[in-house]
Amino acid sequence: MTTPTSYPHKPITSFKAYDIRGELGVNLDEDIAYRIGRAFAQILSSQRKNNGISDDVNNCIVIGADIRDSSETLKQSAIQGIIDAGVDVIDLGMTGTEEVYFATSHYEALGGIEVTASHNPINYNGLKLVCEGSRPISADSGLADIQTLAENGNFAEQTTTGQVVQKLDKTAYVDHLMTFIDTDKLKPLKLVINSGNGSAGPVVDLLTDKLTQAGAPIEVIKLHHTPDGSFPNGIPNPMIIANRAATQQAVLTHKADLGIAFDGDFDRCFLFDETGEFIDGSYVVGMLAQAFLNKYPNESIVYDPRVIYNTEAVIDAHQGEAVISKSGHSFIKQVMRESGAVYGGEMSAHHYFRDFFYCDSGMIPWLLTIELLSITGKTLSELVTGYINAYPSSGEMNFRLTTSDAPAIIKAIEDKFADQNPSITTLDGLSLDFGDWRFNLRASNTEPLIRLNIETRGDQPLLADKIQEIEQWLSAQGAMPA
Repeated sequence: MTTPTSYPHKPITSFKAYDIRGELGVNLDEDIAYRIGRAFAQILSSQRKNNGISDDVNNCIVIGADIRDSSETLKQSAIQGIIDAGVDVIDLGMTGTEEVYFATSHYEALGGIEVTASHNPINYNGLKLVCEGSRPISADSGLADIQTLAENGNFAEQTTTGQVVQKLDKTAYVDHLMTFIDTDKLKPLKLVINSGNGSAGPVVDLLTDKLTQAGAPIEVIKLHHTPDGSFPNGIPNPMIIANRAATQQAVLTHKADLGIAFDGDFDRCFLFDETGEFIDGSYVVGMLAQAFLNKYPNESIVYDPRVIYNTEAVIDAHQGEAVISKSGHSFIKQVMRESGAVYGGEMSAHHYFRDFFYCDSGMIPWLLTIELLSITGKTLSELVTGYINAYPSSGEMNFRLTTSDAPAIIKAIEDKFADQNPSITTLDGLSLDFGDWRFNLRASNTEPLIRLNIETRGDQPLLADKIQEIEQWLSAQGAMPA
């Protein structure tokens, strides 16, 4: 790209609560990526000088990009901005988000950037930012300052230009992932792994090679494996029901023990049991919480408030410490750091690990799952069916706002149920607990949507009744199923 010669005020509307996402050519382009890179580098460099950041932290920023056709160009623009700010760059090449998390700490860098739009449409892209120690940056912890500087262009003049070095070797990262399991405990298993033509494929290859070298009797069927920014099999987003069919069919066809699917930057991991059934993320949180508490008794587990009955029951049964957090990666990571939690999980399929710099990983969950299947001798359906029967839930239901705004609807539903004297929590949206059932209703941070989750204590008919009741009520308020 051509380095801008002047920096007039330019509003940048692609900044969100936790990251930067925008439509290409509308609110995200090469110039904006340059501005973000330069602002990010200037602010981190200034903090290093003024805030007593350890001398062990190197004056560099690591950067990677997913497989989207626009990602490499945006990455190069951001790199130019960083080096124009006098900060060095470690270019990781094509990566998933968690590789940037790892590299930021591994190389003791000032920060890291992943260029990715994850599961968004093909005409979108974005940037995820972390600072030293792989700590998240959000709107209330520095992202707004980066936006302001990127917009006003008050960049400091530099007498030196940063240097760029490529470090494409993933060995240290993959070796670190392998420390989460004991390969000697693995039993014969057949896996279907759907990389969605995203960035996961090369890492899956390296991990399966490691498993083979360790003598692990694991067979892997690779689906939609080759990275391809045109996404010939559709945008990789297993949260969309239609996108699950290929993985489900492959599990059945190959009689696999487990199906695994990723989104584009593989920071989320989605699991399917041996019958091809998709496992809701909240039950995976409970399963991994149990696995960690079996290894590390009395440790803290962090979880989000959308669906809680099963997770809290598992933590209680295994003598763990339950710590609830507002949804969203920056909140979960902060609460984990404060509590020293060994593991944190969200029903959205984000899973966080103390020994992965308190960051989320899409690769660690499936490794832990194959270890758990091997140790217990159970199928995945056997591991989670008890959870599902004990605490059935609706799964997250989205409603598009047409006439009312989210605060008005949330206040109105609180009033609707007030005479039933529920327990009320407002940590994240509104949670009302009636003892034998509860729901959480929260506004989306990025879209005109509200999101509803309902769960009961072992009562499927009650769940069905409450889903119908609240759906009908929301429709009457002008919130229609999305």
